[in-house]
Amino acid sequence: MEGLEVSILATHHVFAENRDKRLDSQYFRRAALAADQLIAQHSPEKISEVASEVRSFGAYALTNEFEYQDDGIPFIRGTDYSGDFINFSSVLRVSEEAHALLHKSEVQPGMVLLSMSGSVGSVAVALESWNYPINSNQDIAKILPVGVSPFFMAAYLACRYGQIQIDRLPVGSVQQHVFLWMIERIQIPRFSSVLEGRVAELSQRAYSKHEAVNTDFQRAEDALLAALGLANWTPPEPLAYTARAADVFASGRFDARFFAPRIQALLDLLAVDGRTIADLANPRREKFRPNACAAFDYIEISDIDGAGAATSTRLASEDAPSRATWHVRAGDIITSTVRPIRRLSAQITPEQEGFVCSSGFVVVTPRDIAPEVLLTYLRLPVICELLDLFASASMYPAITDADIFNLPLPHIPDAVADQVTQNVIAAKAAKARAASMLEAAKRAVEIAIEDGEPAAMAYLDQAEGAI
Repeated sequence: MEGLEVSILATHHVFAENRDKRLDSQYFRRAALAADQLIAQHSPEKISEVASEVRSFGAYALTNEFEYQDDGIPFIRGTDYSGDFINFSSVLRVSEEAHALLHKSEVQPGMVLLSMSGSVGSVAVALESWNYPINSNQDIAKILPVGVSPFFMAAYLACRYGQIQIDRLPVGSVQQHVFLWMIERIQIPRFSSVLEGRVAELSQRAYSKHEAVNTDFQRAEDALLAALGLANWTPPEPLAYTARAADVFASGRFDARFFAPRIQALLDLLAVDGRTIADLANPRREKFRPNACAAFDYIEISDIDGAGAATSTRLASEDAPSRATWHVRAGDIITSTVRPIRRLSAQITPEQEGFVCSSGFVVVTPRDIAPEVLLTYLRLPVICELLDLFASASMYPAITDADIFNLPLPHIPDAVADQVTQNVIAAKAAKARAASMLEAAKRAVEIAIEDGEPAAMAYLDQAEGAI
């Protein structure tokens, strides 16, 4: 039948290296079988043969023994991947006691971090420049390579052929998962030390460049916090406090957190000019109509990368989700109304003009404020904490458009606004350059697999001259 994909294999081929005796189409799809044949031509070695350790830690029960906190040891999860990099901007943190309890899931420099559940197949390298100790949850495999650079291994696992191998592995009906023994069997094609060295060097440069992204964003946040008087702010934290009954009933809130003195002190600082976001920006409510186009680019909550940018998915209009609601325009800021504590805001780029976003976003069009400044403001942890106060519901705590547009926003001096804008622009440029460099490293591996080392070397010569 037209469009039907069929794979026919000998029985001995089906059960070779097939511990679970899998017979499903996901495992034996044509792309995976073709990739196997190409990889087999390049003296592949299993990850278990080029790693001194492949580990995770099934600590689901232990995670109930601790709480996340504002300060402490970073605790990496699958949601902390930003493309092929780790983004620490919204990472959770645990205490030293919890870190000691979860010592088997500690991250060490030089490890390849591979997501095993949720965002299966996300890959990154743990860098020497990170501030250790660092921990991770049970869904991230930690691979410590020997005899091969972690940067080459990561480039391969993130390239088309590595992802094809990984994509065929997940099992489970609700949330699919990859097990450690499956990861250990992934084949790594081997090449000359010269080619592997060049790929590893380019990959490492990409990771180093990406570190500047966090640095520039942090500079933007620090400058804005200083201008707001929050750089060294020590909020009041009394053991007990009271609120007037009239205020309680007027607000419709009875929870202690809403009336905490630190919140009132924060509001007093931010409301000094009496200005709100509504005074500086407008809501964009440009309704998307699926019947007006054949296809569209869709941005949903999971597409926000945690660093002020968004990706998208191309969809046929007939497949439009019910939540595909608002058109966005270049310069708009979209911010998630669900779990605002997660800092999920992004600036729409010129290339994303006319894209469509989920109803889970508020679309904000800056009027008398630079988009980069508004983006940074909405991503400040203290602002996200403030917005989180207004979130209602337990499963998907959400805020309203009014909560965002009524948020106080004092005057930002022009010099500070310029500095924040330049820092954000620099961060975006560093991010784009890092992504280009890593894409080139990944493509070089693909070319080596498909066309041989000379073609990969020629590609690297051309790519490195253009980057």
